[in-house]
Amino acid sequence: MSLLFLTSAYGTPIVGENMPVDKSTINDSFPKIQYSSMSDKVRVVASFYPIFDFVKKVGGDRVEVSSLIPVGIEPHDYEPTIQQVQNAQTADMLVINGGGFEEEWVKDIDAEFLLDASVGLNLTGHAREKSNGSIDPHIWLDPTLAKQQVEKIRDGLITVDPANTAYYNENANRFISELDSLDRTIKSELSNCEKKDFIAFHNAFSYFASRYGLTQHSIQGVSPEAEVLPQRLQQIINLARDMGLDTIYSEELVDPRFASVIAQEIPNGKVLVLSPIEGIDKEEQNAGVDYLDKMKENIENLKVGLKCN
Repeated sequence: MSLLFLTSAYGTPIVGENMPVDKSTINDSFPKIQYSSMSDKVRVVASFYPIFDFVKKVGGDRVEVSSLIPVGIEPHDYEPTIQQVQNAQTADMLVINGGGFEEEWVKDIDAEFLLDASVGLNLTGHAREKSNGSIDPHIWLDPTLAKQQVEKIRDGLITVDPANTAYYNENANRFISELDSLDRTIKSELSNCEKKDFIAFHNAFSYFASRYGLTQHSIQGVSPEAEVLPQRLQQIINLARDMGLDTIYSEELVDPRFASVIAQEIPNGKVLVLSPIEGIDKEEQNAGVDYLDKMKENIENLKVGLKCN
């Protein structure tokens, strides 16, 4: 879908609230769009995997969606290429997770319509991890917050393509029902466990842990790319021993050796994957693995470490 003219009623481009960009902001509603001459599909660029999957679920076959950060790339410290920036700037809509996740580079993209999927979310009742003055951006790992991101994406698609409002509503409602079911499943599966503590590779699960009554510990902070010092490895080894934890969780997009070193130093130690779902690999993509599949894999692996019945 190519918009020849896309502005707010005030003649300014539309962007998400609280973005470090010199543009107008929005809250829970969008200014009316004036547009003309469009082809069949809305062209959307999503910042990275979970947002890509959410747009795909809501947009269906009316949307051509691509991920700015390529498949299999750890997104925290990724810097988009000039070509990727240009692709995002010419798309009908750029959708980001928000919460500070993309703040290092999104300010350099002059998007037609920038949708921040964290705008308006009430995070005050959830655990918040401070990092350089910003909150933990891993919003999508709590299905109840993911639902709200899906609603934001639905509203954005309806704004740029109002002719397909019913279609986007139907798709969003279907996916939201699946997220509700996922939430119920997680509550049920983790309701009868010996342990409440788990050790993740990086500090991505604060919202998830808060939602399901768990306590997250992590080898790394909110970014998995920082250096892991020997002192930190020893601290985690001691923590696991003291708490009687025998499972150390790694991730699919990081080097698993740090988790393996810790696991070798604790009784019956083992390494499993607890995915922050920041990306999938080529094999998973080809197999049609999606956000829901990854969350269900996480539940099964968590049940091992938490000793769930």
